[in-house]
Amino acid sequence: MSDKSIVLIDGEHYPPVVARAISMLMSSGERPVAALLVGGGEKLGQSDVDVGVPVENVGDDPEVKLAEAIERLEVTKVIDISDEPVLGYVQRSRLASISLWKGASYTGADFAFTPPPRPRLSKVPSVSVIGTGKRTGKTAVGGATARAYDKAGLDPVIVAMGRGGPKDPEVIEDFESLTPESLLSWVEDGRHAASDYIEDALTARVKAVGAWRAGGGMAGATAHTNYEKAIERAHDLDPGMLVCEGSGAAIPPVHCDAGVLIVNAGIDPGHLRGYFGLYRLLLADLVVLTMVEESISRGQLAALDSCIRSSPLNEPKVAQTRFRPAPLGEVSGKKVWFATTAPKEAGEVLKRHLEEKFEAKVTSISHSLADRAKLKEELSELPDVDVLAVELKAAAVDIVTKFGIENDIEVVYVDNQPEIVSGRESTLDELLLEVAGLAKERFSTQ
Repeated sequence: MSDKSIVLIDGEHYPPVVARAISMLMSSGERPVAALLVGGGEKLGQSDVDVGVPVENVGDDPEVKLAEAIERLEVTKVIDISDEPVLGYVQRSRLASISLWKGASYTGADFAFTPPPRPRLSKVPSVSVIGTGKRTGKTAVGGATARAYDKAGLDPVIVAMGRGGPKDPEVIEDFESLTPESLLSWVEDGRHAASDYIEDALTARVKAVGAWRAGGGMAGATAHTNYEKAIERAHDLDPGMLVCEGSGAAIPPVHCDAGVLIVNAGIDPGHLRGYFGLYRLLLADLVVLTMVEESISRGQLAALDSCIRSSPLNEPKVAQTRFRPAPLGEVSGKKVWFATTAPKEAGEVLKRHLEEKFEAKVTSISHSLADRAKLKEELSELPDVDVLAVELKAAAVDIVTKFGIENDIEVVYVDNQPEIVSGRESTLDELLLEVAGLAKERFSTQ
């Protein structure tokens, strides 16, 4: 027998028409147990609406009412037979987010969304670190999260997946082995030497397990991955806490007790409020806005804050941060060429930071780390330098590191460390530790 369902209806359809549609659903094997009236009243009379199942009016808050009804009625499906103008694209995507968050599928005339699988696999408290997409700074914040937990004695292990991850889950425990020479040898052996788990281990100096994934759904599901096997390997390392890191907009396919969502402050607010932005927000206890530089307007930040607080179902804390480069080797007094994925507008700020905090003599900055052809061109015109400082991205090893070793120039990898913008009461570490506390509390009561 089919699972129970809720039907979404509106008052722009005549009740007898809705009743026929629900009757057809029942004839096809569906088990609707209630209908939620999500709005509209043009074709409703004064009497109670009779559509063949109990009708509940959602009032002014359909999202809260839907979440409550899914849980109360123990349904696994939401069937939307409403339409414009009552439910538009944004409203539907938000209701779909609510359904998936509560573990129910969401289907309509020409669409079907299913909850991304998130089984409970972790044997210890776990925190997810996910992003709204690529280039949000998720890996940098993931490393910062693990570093904060390590300092607090929580014995974290990072489990990260990537589009270039290893065929079989791979563990990194020996951080000292991650040298430019060893990483270049990985590339020469046909391995991806800049996958997220490698960057995590290199920058955070904590144990890391790498997995691969292919494909990504609108709500963050992966098409194929060996992440579950990576979780098994992580348990062999006797962790006190798991930091489960996503990949791009893909979410780790496991249940996590608490969550951190990374959002580039330049994002279109509509992407965070609509589509499946709400689904990701509902998984978050802390939202880290990254790249909050002076170029980001107050209006943009206010719009993002409104999006983050748009649902009473979840009230995550918000941290406004910016990234600053932190070389993992000595650059004081040396002539440095720095390669980054940061935009050109950030160049002067990054240069000043390296010179003032690390006393480097920055000769030039390349913003072409994601453009291999341009990067090679810039290296061919390289001025006299002592150090090639570079973020650990794919081209950092097979192009920059190779160039440095072949030309006897020192290569220093650079961490992008997030820092809270001025005027905030809590440090980022304190906020991340609050998330860890929530994870431990929820794990103990599951």
